[in-house]
Amino acid sequence: MAFMIDIKKNLYDFQLAVKLQTEEEIIGILGASGSGKSMLLRCIAGLVKPDQGQIIINGKTFFDSQKKINLSMGARKVGFLFQNYALFPNMTVVQNIGFGLDHLPKNEKKRRVDALMEKYHLGDIGNRYPTQISGGQQQRVALARAVAVEPDILLLDEPFSALDVHLRNHMMKEMVESLKEFTGLTLFVTHNREEAYRLADHIAIFNTGKLEVLGHKDVIFKHPASLETAKITGCKNLIKARRCSDYLLDIPKWGVTMQTTMKIAAESGYMGIRANQVKFVNTSEYSGTNCFKVYIADESDGPFRTSLYLKIGSPAKSLDDYHLQAEISREERDRLFDQAQPYEIEINPESVFFVTE
Repeated sequence: MAFMIDIKKNLYDFQLAVKLQTEEEIIGILGASGSGKSMLLRCIAGLVKPDQGQIIINGKTFFDSQKKINLSMGARKVGFLFQNYALFPNMTVVQNIGFGLDHLPKNEKKRRVDALMEKYHLGDIGNRYPTQISGGQQQRVALARAVAVEPDILLLDEPFSALDVHLRNHMMKEMVESLKEFTGLTLFVTHNREEAYRLADHIAIFNTGKLEVLGHKDVIFKHPASLETAKITGCKNLIKARRCSDYLLDIPKWGVTMQTTMKIAAESGYMGIRANQVKFVNTSEYSGTNCFKVYIADESDGPFRTSLYLKIGSPAKSLDDYHLQAEISREERDRLFDQAQPYEIEINPESVFFVTE
């Protein structure tokens, strides 16, 4: 399923300017709130008209400013799952799902709605109204309505944001299974990196209306292509660095050098280390590479994981006097605190990345 978009749209405080071409079937669009992700979906769906450019899905031109083509939403065959689901409150579940199927014969419409009711496990709630069903059921109804028209492209706009954590995890699992069965292209918008990682193999990073990078999720998370990509994908440790040699970085604020397996081309930029890649080791386990003595300045406990704020080389003078953040299990934290400071850490050179400003 080929997808090509090259559009510009002037917004209130920035310009949406996106050029994206891919044949991947599921694309996660990850970016901060207000970066233009939802506006992109609205342009593709035909709810908003771009100022210029083209939108072509599987060989069909949805929009072309030069040729003056701007198909209606109905003509585009788009399935749109809105952030708040946008179910019609005065329609039953069955009526919502069948909303876009009035062009079909009555028997065919009923057959398709019945099949979707079964597929999305909606049981006997067909005669209920949206206010009479749960958030998870509302999402299933909205998804069934979106795919009922057999769209070429499915647009999902923050579909889990209205759900609590427990239900969100359950619905993500269901969504993964549903998307495997969908044969068209799916664009999934979110500001939650875990959602993007779980639902899509390929991720596009958005930053203030611009596409930073598109690539396989493992590459994007392991080796971010830009500083903004590193931030959006959740890197806790980003610090200014200078090139010493092809594989060695100087970190002036930390007073150390750091080896990496990534070849460094620029003279200056930022070094990145993800918090879960900081490993506590015994001195006997030192490899001799990227090994440092650290002191704990502060900690932040979660139910299962603990974040430790570490200072390299000397005791911290205050809670804010730290260099980097590590994330470990509560069990490892308890074992660690049975020992005296300083502790020893090791950072695998493969986990150290470098980006320019």
